[in-house]
Amino acid sequence: MSLIHPTALVDPKAELAADVSVGPYSVIGADVRIGAGTTIGAHCVIEGRTTIGANNRIGHHNALGGAPQDKKYAGEPTALEIGDGNTIREFCTFNCGTVQDAGTTRIGNDNWVMAYVHIAHDVQLGSHCILANLATLAGHVHVGDWVIVGGLTGVHQFVKIGAHAMAGFQTALSQDVPPFMMVDGNPAKVHGFNVEGLRRRGFDAARIAQVKQMHRLLYRNGLTLEQSKLEIAALKGAVEGGDGDVEAVLAFLGASRRGIVR
Repeated sequence: MSLIHPTALVDPKAELAADVSVGPYSVIGADVRIGAGTTIGAHCVIEGRTTIGANNRIGHHNALGGAPQDKKYAGEPTALEIGDGNTIREFCTFNCGTVQDAGTTRIGNDNWVMAYVHIAHDVQLGSHCILANLATLAGHVHVGDWVIVGGLTGVHQFVKIGAHAMAGFQTALSQDVPPFMMVDGNPAKVHGFNVEGLRRRGFDAARIAQVKQMHRLLYRNGLTLEQSKLEIAALKGAVEGGDGDVEAVLAFLGASRRGIVR
């Protein structure tokens, strides 16, 4: 029995693995490629140069691969790439990239994307992230792995969110969020670090204590950003397995262009 519902419209040029399921009234465009084990719900539109990996669960009424919401876009052949094992719930919109940036909007693996989430052009979303209902990522936003974005949160264009960070409900983010930090509010402020998330991901007590120290150096000790960076760099070698955490924070701070949430 075919796994494509008879009311679905799948362009003959589209490339779908043999076990891809497509629900009623969905539309799949010519330049779409979909990997094994992926399921597409009812009333979805998947268009553009969109590549979707294996074992994704895409719910009803999603619009993936549409043109970027950018007035400079002039029909250039940009793309959307979605990895493996993602859950994308109802009424989400993911746009293709623009030639002014990478040209490709990228979604990693094993993300949990709830209803009404918007991922704009050129967003680079890592893996193992949770985006709650109505989270909105504007163009050119970069999000690291294991990030949680709360419901009704808006992220300004070009903002970067570091790995293991968390943004609470209705947060307005216009500046970068360093790795591990927890933010909320409008304007956003840092309120501690994501200790529970780190425990769940297997960080031992010593690594968590070092992350806590980095939080203090950035936000509690009254240091300038440059002083904080020097103090954080001095933590290298102090904790087994912790140097990668220190390097991740330093690299993020060095690459920040919008400034960090303070």
